[in-house]
Amino acid sequence: MDLAPPSISDWREVGRRLQPSVPRAQPSCCGSVAEPLAWEQKPERRPGKEVRGTGSVLYLRHFHQDTVMAASGAARWLVLTLLCLASPACCGCPAACKCPYATLQCLEPDSVASIPVLVLQESENVTEIYIENQPNLENITESDLASYKELKNLTITNCGLVHISVKAFQNNLKLQHVNLAFNSLEHISWRVFHALPLLNLILRDNPLACSCDIHWLQQWQRIERGDLISQSLSCRSNGRWLPLETMMIDNCSMPQVSISAPQLTIREGGNLTFVCKVTGDPLPTVRWSTDSLHSHYTLQEMIRGTTLELTLYMTNVSSEDNLRNLTCKAENRAGPGEDMVLLDIQFPVKIIFLRNAVQHHNWCFPFAVDGNPAPNITWRYKGKPLAESWLIFTHLITEREDGSVQHGCLSLNKPTHLNNGNYTLIVKNELGSAEETATGNFMENPFEPSDPEGLIPVLIEPTPTNRSNDHVTENLESRVFGVSVAVGLAVFACTFLLLMVLVINKCGQRSKFGIHPEASVLGTEDELAVSLRFMNFGASPPSSDEGTLDSGLSSFVENPQYFCGIIKDKDMCVQHIKRQDIVLKWELGEGAFGKVYLAECANLSPDSDKMLVAIKTLKDANESTRQDFQREAELLTVLQHEHIVRFYGVCADGEPLAMVFEYMRHGDLNRFLRAHGPDARILDEVKMPPLGQLTLPQMLQIAAQIASGMVYLASLHFVHRDLATRNCLVGEGLVVKIGDFGMSRDIYSTDYYRVGGRTMLPIRWMPPESIMYRKFTTESDIWSFGVVLWEIFTYGKQPWYQLSNSEAIECITQGRELERPRTCPKEVHLLMQGCWQREPQQRLVIKDIHSRLVALVKNPPVYLDILE
Repeated sequence: MDLAPPSISDWREVGRRLQPSVPRAQPSCCGSVAEPLAWEQKPERRPGKEVRGTGSVLYLRHFHQDTVMAASGAARWLVLTLLCLASPACCGCPAACKCPYATLQCLEPDSVASIPVLVLQESENVTEIYIENQPNLENITESDLASYKELKNLTITNCGLVHISVKAFQNNLKLQHVNLAFNSLEHISWRVFHALPLLNLILRDNPLACSCDIHWLQQWQRIERGDLISQSLSCRSNGRWLPLETMMIDNCSMPQVSISAPQLTIREGGNLTFVCKVTGDPLPTVRWSTDSLHSHYTLQEMIRGTTLELTLYMTNVSSEDNLRNLTCKAENRAGPGEDMVLLDIQFPVKIIFLRNAVQHHNWCFPFAVDGNPAPNITWRYKGKPLAESWLIFTHLITEREDGSVQHGCLSLNKPTHLNNGNYTLIVKNELGSAEETATGNFMENPFEPSDPEGLIPVLIEPTPTNRSNDHVTENLESRVFGVSVAVGLAVFACTFLLLMVLVINKCGQRSKFGIHPEASVLGTEDELAVSLRFMNFGASPPSSDEGTLDSGLSSFVENPQYFCGIIKDKDMCVQHIKRQDIVLKWELGEGAFGKVYLAECANLSPDSDKMLVAIKTLKDANESTRQDFQREAELLTVLQHEHIVRFYGVCADGEPLAMVFEYMRHGDLNRFLRAHGPDARILDEVKMPPLGQLTLPQMLQIAAQIASGMVYLASLHFVHRDLATRNCLVGEGLVVKIGDFGMSRDIYSTDYYRVGGRTMLPIRWMPPESIMYRKFTTESDIWSFGVVLWEIFTYGKQPWYQLSNSEAIECITQGRELERPRTCPKEVHLLMQGCWQREPQQRLVIKDIHSRLVALVKNPPVYLDILE
């Protein structure tokens, strides 16, 4: 049976007993606003004051709610009361203060007697505390600010502050600005502020007493620390006020510390002696920082006149202490002082660890070595000295506080199966040497097991057998019979081949890939988000019934160098490239079809013996993927334009099947833009490329080149369907071409939206009709080109980067546009808007876009409009 709920008067009584008042809705103990678990009374209104709660609303930690809700009626009220009694801070920001985000403000006069303590989740976010007009606030203890670890600004002015604990700010290591003006401080120890990175310390209008305790303030004024020099501070002595900079205090001087040593360098296992000499008044306390010392040591203290000596004896010194700063520290009332020496302990080189290759930005053999003198580092590969180059090199990691330990790795830039094997690290110095071996297994051989180098194996002459010549009989009749049989077989073979040619000419033949002619269809709707290989003719994607090409498409000519077909009255011959002409260099990446390699290819151009190319392999050689492979080869062969990536041909003798493209040195345009934008150092592990940040003319030139390629595609009635900077490549001289190797969906997976299993849609680049109705036309490519312009002028940012995929879809379908980039001229923004017309027929034509971009390249805008 539920008990009667408490009345409003009951809640008032609880509020009076717990706190003077309970706060308005504030973040709960878990860091979010909790729902009130009690009846709410309307707040009182006081003339000239802000409306505040009276204690009727209490807020609990989320993990308390199950307990409270389990009770009922008066029992629920009792649990609520006990929780607030146990943890009053859980009830939120004090009523006399305000707690906007990251700030605590207590401005209502005479309302707090100490620095308010908020719950942990709230106090950890506070960066500024502002308190004034609180005469009862007299002390700052070491626990008052313990939870405000992000605090940067502290202001306590016009209060009754008298004392600050020396450990008051021990947890506030980010504190930079402290304003303690108009308080009652007479003595402030240097220990309060010594460890803080203070930029401003304001102490004016405090009744400072002229004593040795504030001598450190004079020193801070002299070295212009904390901006004290601009405050004209003064102190009181015998009823008189004296300027702080002229204050003279008898028997008060800061410690002066010096270290002397008969020997600074020694071999491991030897002995060292260091004498720390200290003077100061009052007599300082002195200590050596030996907490992290590995060597055995003893201390001896002695006073010689006014000098205090503390001698450190180190015996059987350890190499672990090499290059360690050995510090002697002294302090007294006037301030601190210290001196240090660097330990120099010589020892033979040693390998701390060497691990097998792991993949980071490059492949890396991590290692750490130690030695003094510094060791010389070399490598062996498969037992032979390894010659380092820009592809394989030793990279040492600097700025580590590990004494003489050198951390690093042997970096390999995109190694292939040719680089698999054992790598031996060899280190030497004057006192010794060491070596250790690790294994690198970078990739499996992409070619057949009998072809380890990626070449066609050379035929070997037959090996002589053990049979003697005595078993071989010369029989003339047998030889004549053998010749007759051979001639007969040859005639039969020729007749058979002639019949086969007639049959093939009549019925068609299978292609080099073993695909039926009727199988040559374009991609279906399940394969929308792809690159050039799935471009189609006409205005809409074909169905399986109407997507076949002309009957001559797969009618290939049996030629060892070419197989040909016809697309829309265009001759199409796919060049066949011999596998023996291809030598792999390293792996570039992996896409939907298979892996992509940089390779050297011979006999491609009459002008050069060899040239760098990109090789795309087919990883799963089944019937379906062979069809896709053939379709892409056929389509790409048609495309011959200066701003379309050039396709050289295919390699189909043996496994895997491979396509050969021109090599674009600088990779995809999206990464290129990011590497040459304002955030390049944040995004990349490598240094900024020599080109630096792209200029406006360069960005216009990039856009004009892509537009030129799109004009060509539109003239052939090709629909790209995935135009984006990730699908454009950059070569020498800032040459940009359309085309990718099917890797973008793996590398840029966040750019695609998965729909119903395998379909991946680049919705952030798609117009409303493509998103809602899967309609892809040359006009939808125009929309995508507008987004590409936006990418270029934002240095490769993702469209709608602040939104999720579903939110981006909502914005696009509702007619919202991407904001104008700050580096974008008004003329280019007008082009973007012309591409983003909701009605496809109202969008700009790609020829006009190209013409306007070419004009802008010739006459770039002189200035950029200021964005509203």
